[in-house]
Amino acid sequence: MAFLSSPRHVPGDLSNDRQLDSPPDDSTSSLAWSPVENYLAVGSWDCRVRIYDITKSQTGVVAAAIEFGGPVLSCHWSGDGQKVVGAGADKTARMLDLGANGAPAQQVAAHDAPIRSVRFFDAPNANAPMVVTGSWDRTVKFWDLRSATPAAQLALPERVYALDARNKLLVVVTADRQNHLVNLEQWGTIWRTRQSPLNHQSRVVTCFLDGSGFALGSIEGRVSFQYTSDQDHSNKSYSFKCHRQRDKTTDNLTNVWTINDISVHPIHGIFSTCGSDGTFQFWDKETKCRLNLYPRVEGQISATAFNGNGSLFAYAVSYDWSKGYMFNTPDLPNKIMLHPVVEDDCKPRQIIGRR
Repeated sequence: MAFLSSPRHVPGDLSNDRQLDSPPDDSTSSLAWSPVENYLAVGSWDCRVRIYDITKSQTGVVAAAIEFGGPVLSCHWSGDGQKVVGAGADKTARMLDLGANGAPAQQVAAHDAPIRSVRFFDAPNANAPMVVTGSWDRTVKFWDLRSATPAAQLALPERVYALDARNKLLVVVTADRQNHLVNLEQWGTIWRTRQSPLNHQSRVVTCFLDGSGFALGSIEGRVSFQYTSDQDHSNKSYSFKCHRQRDKTTDNLTNVWTINDISVHPIHGIFSTCGSDGTFQFWDKETKCRLNLYPRVEGQISATAFNGNGSLFAYAVSYDWSKGYMFNTPDLPNKIMLHPVVEDDCKPRQIIGRR
């Protein structure tokens, strides 16, 4: 389906964006803000998770770091903003407790293959946050941080390519284009499995704010909003094309770009997408409207994240590995940018006309 364009038809403004000091030494794979303060966790292929303090400097100061034995593929914050967890190619997840008086990071999870995604979540009757990890070893594991062994494990038919958790919902996306839904009140079992509506590999999944559904992004320049309940899934779920561009040299070719990340605004619930085309865009899933398309940057955008109150949008301009290692040349840009979010650009709009 086609989305309506912004009612204002005015491109977004990047002139006030600022660059973080001391960026990673290699591509950025994951961005995550503390939910309570302006601290930004950055996971990178240089085998580190860096935590930047944005509270005292607009260009950030590296306050702490977690070292890994391989590229970091995912990072996340606990709900209280005290703990950061990262995971990646060394098959482990490591957690840093920022309230532990300088204590080093501790290993909290392990798999038999690289860990693609990691998230904190709150389990029923648990008096501490738990961690869930999804791996290329075809398992999802649930970890009580006080134990070295998983509290539960799900065996899947294929590798985990992405996962996300919010409220009671966990969504696990696998290489066979299946979306596995888990009710986190019964987190030891899969609630239901659905075939992806997208025709090619999904690269990212992001839950709705209320946990009623999720957004999928794929390598085919397509996004899908999916609802978990059967009735809403039938009536409200839909997919659309984005991050595509007609080739200027010929009329019958279209460049199709990978969707690298999808982020949700913590207040208004609008979504952002970013891609290999070097742009990010804001979308209102309710009115099926693109709120804003921002100018192309000189490089690919590999990861994004809104801060806790939605006033800042972080995006990483770095190689996304979509063309393999041979195209990762030294002259490619590698930086983290902070975009001040204008209220008008992220508020859902009442659209008059076709829906």
